[in-house]
Amino acid sequence: MNSNAIVNSSERHRRLKEIFLGAIGVLDGNLVHVIVPADQQTRYRGRGKGKCFQNVLGICDFDIIFTFVWAGWEGITHDSRVLKEVAFNSTSGFPFPPPDKYYLCDAAYTNTRGFMTPYRNTRYLLADYRRRRALTKEEKFNHAHAQLRNVIERAYGVLKVKFPILKRMAPFPFSVQRYTIIACFAVHNFIRKCDIHDELFMTFDKNNGQA
Repeated sequence: MNSNAIVNSSERHRRLKEIFLGAIGVLDGNLVHVIVPADQQTRYRGRGKGKCFQNVLGICDFDIIFTFVWAGWEGITHDSRVLKEVAFNSTSGFPFPPPDKYYLCDAAYTNTRGFMTPYRNTRYLLADYRRRRALTKEEKFNHAHAQLRNVIERAYGVLKVKFPILKRMAPFPFSVQRYTIIACFAVHNFIRKCDIHDELFMTFDKNNGQA
């Protein structure tokens, strides 16, 4: 990627953040491989896939640093339920946004104070806009929302490439598997915060803001 492309990408990302001035991060769930006893596998086999998964709730900022992670939910559990249960769990330490701020979320969640979702029944996926540009104000909003929210998709992508155990978990006790997931997020943040030379993060920075 040449220097002009990097500048253009950064400029686009800056403009997106100006559209969503109150956004302080992005919230989403992600499925991480888990190994559980046979009598529990039905609950963890979620979303029509053969393997078992934990549904992990994560929040990241726009520098792909995770500011909150909660692991352990069964793979069949809907993202919105995970958020509801975790947010109102007094022991979770869930970081509710200040009154004038919010997290960007996809349509799996409810549009309410502190959580901004896209318009429903309107194109949202970035791939849909590669074939035909946004036309209505709702589509333009959704396109900008999806572009900025994509930071968490990339963050999860970097995380799973860097830590292959998240795609093929070792047969530890369940509690150890859960803490292994959280430890991977912590190391991810350490590398990012300490500005350690890392090719995956460098690739992310070069592509940051691209649709």
